[in-house]
Amino acid sequence: MGSREVTDQLDWNGKKVTVAGLGVSGIPAARVLHGLGALVTVVNDGDDERSRVQAADLEAEGITVRLGDGATLPSGTELIVTTPGWRPDKPLFAAAAEAGVEVWGDVELAWRLRGPGAAPWLAVTGTNGKTTTVRMLASILEAAGLRTAAVGNIGVSLLDAVCDETYRDLDVLAVELSSYQLHWAPSVRAHSAAVLNLAPDHLDWHGSMEAYAADKGRIYEGNQIACVYNVADKVTEDLVREADVEEGCRAIGFTLGTPGPSQLGVVEGILVDRAFVENRQKNAQELAEVADVQPPAPHNIANALAAAALARAFGVDAKAVRDGLKAFRPDPHRIELVEEVQGVTYVDDSKATNTHAAEASLAAYDPIVWIAGGLAKGAAFDELVQRSAKRLRGVVLIGADRALIREALARHAPEVPVVDLDRTDTGAMSEAVREAARLARPGDTVLLAPACASMDMFTNYNKRGEAFADAVRALAATGDA
Repeated sequence: MGSREVTDQLDWNGKKVTVAGLGVSGIPAARVLHGLGALVTVVNDGDDERSRVQAADLEAEGITVRLGDGATLPSGTELIVTTPGWRPDKPLFAAAAEAGVEVWGDVELAWRLRGPGAAPWLAVTGTNGKTTTVRMLASILEAAGLRTAAVGNIGVSLLDAVCDETYRDLDVLAVELSSYQLHWAPSVRAHSAAVLNLAPDHLDWHGSMEAYAADKGRIYEGNQIACVYNVADKVTEDLVREADVEEGCRAIGFTLGTPGPSQLGVVEGILVDRAFVENRQKNAQELAEVADVQPPAPHNIANALAAAALARAFGVDAKAVRDGLKAFRPDPHRIELVEEVQGVTYVDDSKATNTHAAEASLAAYDPIVWIAGGLAKGAAFDELVQRSAKRLRGVVLIGADRALIREALARHAPEVPVVDLDRTDTGAMSEAVREAARLARPGDTVLLAPACASMDMFTNYNKRGEAFADAVRALAATGDA
């Protein structure tokens, strides 16, 4: 990390802080706190070889590490800083509550450590679309000539953003926040924030859909200018109504339809703003064309509208919105066109790891040969299949929990041909693509939108998407479609 001076009302010198968990956020938190003079103890459930190497590095710097016991509160602990993945029902947190010890996440720590004149946060959360929206937002802000960075759950930690000299002179931060991070961040107060959508996800961690939604809704607390919500997802608007915001903060909706006053939406292929204009009852500002957004799938247009709303809340003009959206290109494996082979389009949306994301992806194409399956994470597939059945030419199923999708197809789309691949070896995706090509006709889209996690067969969704793309290119090279 760089040498940027950080300040906070707390006197960190000699303060006994326990960091819960090693890893991508625990280790930086421990080092920052140690550098501030805190007496840091890191506790970690695991005691494997990787953990021992990490512990040795920290101990060489003067940080105490306790492996194999993440349940016991170290004596004298005055504060816990936890990594996002640690569930709220951990025994360590019950012990902290009994002892009256506060628990912060790494995002809360970053917020408390912001220096004087720190860059304001434009924050984004939601079940799906967070990373794309934050990157779109950063692209728009850059087009406006603002110094910015996409940070948070997107990959660059917020601790880096407040402590590293690289980020010292930024004008504004585009911040992605997960429900895990928000749960442990009670003091964060964004300039403006958006909840893109809400669908069941991570319920094993949060305990219920209500608790999951409540944690997402924390992003609106203390907003200064705008709380951006999804008109098509009433729960997001309800969260705005429940939030305690600064006087004058406005509720700003985004919709794929014609926008009302205080909304952004779409009119005849044009993204328009009826929120940040004079006389919004009668006037609208053209921002960009649908064709400026790549890919122009409906859920990606929604992402663009949310990003535009946050940028407009920060005072960005319409031209910068258009220029930023035109310059933006999505990360790999997010509705990414791979190739067209013999009139069939092959699209990689391996990032669609839950039913909500898969439904959005399926809604963008017709007709479709759908490649789906993996680890279901407790999901049910009946609603997804019901809503998408009319678009399906055929389905190829892979992965550990494919039977759940097969059963939903049998109930709600019995006429759709299904190929069930009972293999999990490295050649499974190649066979899946060949079977999909056999089912497809010219004009169809073969869509990898698994609606499931990847870890049963692949290291991550990136590897799954790469396997799909490799198989498509091999198909194109042989002409065997």
